[in-house]
Amino acid sequence: MISKLPNVGTTIFSVMSALAAEYKAINLSQGFPDYDCSNELKAMVNEAMQQGHNQYAVMPGLMSLRSAIASKISNLYQQTVNPEMEITITPGGTYAIFTAIATCIHPGDEVIIFEPAYDSYIPNVLVNGGKPVLIPLSFPDYRINWTEVRSKITPRTKMIMLNTPHNPTGSILQENDLQELEKLVTEFNLLVLSDEVYEHLIFDGAQHHSILRYPAIYRNSFVTFSFGKVFHNTGWKMGYCVAPEHLMKEYRKVHQYLCFSVNTPMQYGLAKFLETPAHYLELPAFYQQKRDYFLQLMKDTRFTPLSSQGSYFQLMKYDRISDEGDRAFATRLTKEFGVAAIPVSAFYQDGKDDHVIRFCFAKKQETLELAAARLAQI
Repeated sequence: MISKLPNVGTTIFSVMSALAAEYKAINLSQGFPDYDCSNELKAMVNEAMQQGHNQYAVMPGLMSLRSAIASKISNLYQQTVNPEMEITITPGGTYAIFTAIATCIHPGDEVIIFEPAYDSYIPNVLVNGGKPVLIPLSFPDYRINWTEVRSKITPRTKMIMLNTPHNPTGSILQENDLQELEKLVTEFNLLVLSDEVYEHLIFDGAQHHSILRYPAIYRNSFVTFSFGKVFHNTGWKMGYCVAPEHLMKEYRKVHQYLCFSVNTPMQYGLAKFLETPAHYLELPAFYQQKRDYFLQLMKDTRFTPLSSQGSYFQLMKYDRISDEGDRAFATRLTKEFGVAAIPVSAFYQDGKDDHVIRFCFAKKQETLELAAARLAQI
C-alpha cells in the first residue's frame, strides 16, 4: 500500500509520554490535567445515564446542548448563532478541525498554516490532498507578519488556519490581527479555520478575540472548540464546531459519515453544566493562578520563561543551561532529571530549533512543586 502520509510517524506527545512512563518522570509534556473534572458535572452525566439517555443522539448534537452553546456565544462574543443550523457537536476538537478541512479542501488547494503548529494541522491538509503553505510566527513573541501572509496568497489559496490561544506558545491574537485577517478574507474570499479550544484560558485581563466577534470573518469561517480542554476531561473527547449555515450544511454531510453522532449522556451533562456560566467564567483566574505559581517556582531554576498569555502551556528557553538541540535536551531532561517536556522544534516541519521547550502547567500544586524542585537541580 502507498502511504498517504509517508513522512508521518508517532506524535511527539506519545513519544515523550512513553519516555516519561519508562523513566517514571513527572509528565509536563502532554497537555492534560492530572486532576479530575467537576464532581457536579460527573453527577450530571451519571444522572443522564441512569435516566436512560444511552442511545444515539441526533446527528448534529442535542438541541439542549447546542442552545446552551449559542447562549454562551451570545453572552461572551455578542454574536447571534442559530443552534439549529450553525452548531455541530463533535468527538473532540481535533476531530472538529479534521472535518472542517475534509469538508472544503480539494486536491491542490493551498492552506496557510502558521508555525509552530499543532501537530494535526499539516497531516489533515495533506491527507485531503491540500498543500500546506507554512509561515513562521516571529520569535520570541510569536506574532503574525501579515505582510508575509499577503505575499503568500495565490489563486490556489483556499484557507487560513488560526489558533488562539496558541498551542504550543501561549500567544494570543490581538484586535489588529483580526482587522488584518478581515481585509484578506474580504479581498480574496478566503475560508478561515479557527482553533479556539483554549478560549477560556486567557490571562492578565486580556480579551479572547474569537472569530465569532467579527461577522465579516465569521461568514467564511469554521470555529472549533473543546469541552475537554476547558472542563478538565480530555478523555471524554467532546467538542463542537460553529459555522454559518451555508458552511455547516456541507460540514454535516461529512460529519454524518465519520461518526454520525456523539456520546449522548455526556451531551446531557454538559448542557446542564453550561446553565451555570460561572463554570467557564472562573477558568481564566483558575489557570492564571497555576501559571503564576509555576513561574514563581521556576525562578529558582536556570530556565528563562517566554510570555504565556493563554492556554495551559509555558515555553522556557534553556540557553543558560545547554546548547543542545531541543529534542536531545528534552530527552535528557526526562531521563536524567525526571521531568518530561515537549521540544518546540516538533511543531515545525523543518525542525526549526530556537532552544525552547514546552511545559504543561495544568497540574496539581504538588506536581508543579516536585517538577520545579527537580528542574532547579540542573
